[in-house]
Amino acid sequence: MVLFLDKEEGFLLSPVLVEGRANSRMAILNRPSALNAITASMAARLNRLYESWEENSDIGFVMMKGGGQRPFCSGTDVIALYQLLNEGKTEECKAFFQSLYKFVYVLGTYLKPHVAIMDGIVMGGGAGISLPGMFRVVTDRTVFSTPEVQIGFHPDAGASYYLSRLPGYLGEYLALTGEKLNGVEMMTCGLATHYSLKEKLPWIEDRLGNLLTDDRSVIENSLAQYGSLEYPDPRSVLHKIETIDSLFSYDTMEEIVEALENKAAEPGNIWYATVLNKIKEASPLSLKVTLQSIREGRFQTLDQCLTREYRTSLKFISKHVSSDFCEGVRARLVDKDFAPKWSLPKLEEVTDDMVASFFSPLGEVEPELNLPVAVREPDV
Repeated sequence: MVLFLDKEEGFLLSPVLVEGRANSRMAILNRPSALNAITASMAARLNRLYESWEENSDIGFVMMKGGGQRPFCSGTDVIALYQLLNEGKTEECKAFFQSLYKFVYVLGTYLKPHVAIMDGIVMGGGAGISLPGMFRVVTDRTVFSTPEVQIGFHPDAGASYYLSRLPGYLGEYLALTGEKLNGVEMMTCGLATHYSLKEKLPWIEDRLGNLLTDDRSVIENSLAQYGSLEYPDPRSVLHKIETIDSLFSYDTMEEIVEALENKAAEPGNIWYATVLNKIKEASPLSLKVTLQSIREGRFQTLDQCLTREYRTSLKFISKHVSSDFCEGVRARLVDKDFAPKWSLPKLEEVTDDMVASFFSPLGEVEPELNLPVAVREPDV
């Protein structure tokens, strides 16, 4: 094992460390004090590293993990975006989304096997920089969620692609409630490819580090040797999939909320009330935009989802329709009063035209997201 020094930054300050093995490279997210939240410099460095590794014939496959004890990656550093927006630096925010979404696309079309070791917290954009890859290893410590509606945003970085492909309407449920899944649940619903106990991770990394191959079947067999067979807890939400389908298959947020209210009014239905409360805490605008995003994602390729999500992200940070994103970050992560004042506090105040504006083309003045689709074959 060799740790490479960064030519541009001091070793300990580099947001992404590189661990070199005989026939592979490991990218290590290196902001543990911030739960490895993704910054512009991290996204840019990941793009540079992965493109260079893909072109290097001496590298057979690539891995990624989080540095520190708790996180894999807690998603986008939304506090940094919040501060940039308050300083009027909207262009820097746009550049961040461009870089992040490009990396998600590069990973989703990567020509070499990729192993993401998703131990610990996997939230929002943290899922975006790992789930599009070939192998996704989770553990007994993994906690996944897409809680963006709670901060007045939308699940992005490819979320409308992978959530829309989950069984039934589980993707809508996860996106609209921000509910968590553990590692076993991620395996069961298809978000992960391998499950292992955390204590086995050193063995997995050592085994993979000694491989001299670019053969996905060899890598897959190596991962399987340290896998564990587990089943979801009887209390798991995955045992409620038929119930979730009956509630979250409706066309509109108003219908979903009405169905939940009817069930929550019945005696002993605590779960329905809990789900309803989570939805009512979120931004009504974010809820409606997110529901449409997941629905459209069902029929789109990864690049199409990312292009659409980029439009939506720019609309959220522009504040033309709403300032819910900045208000949500302020309330939940900055001031932590947990009492966001949404610009449109009721679902019925959010019109169809408002929602449609978050999906419309950016226009002549604002360029669309430029993904390398001409040189990288889109997913099928």
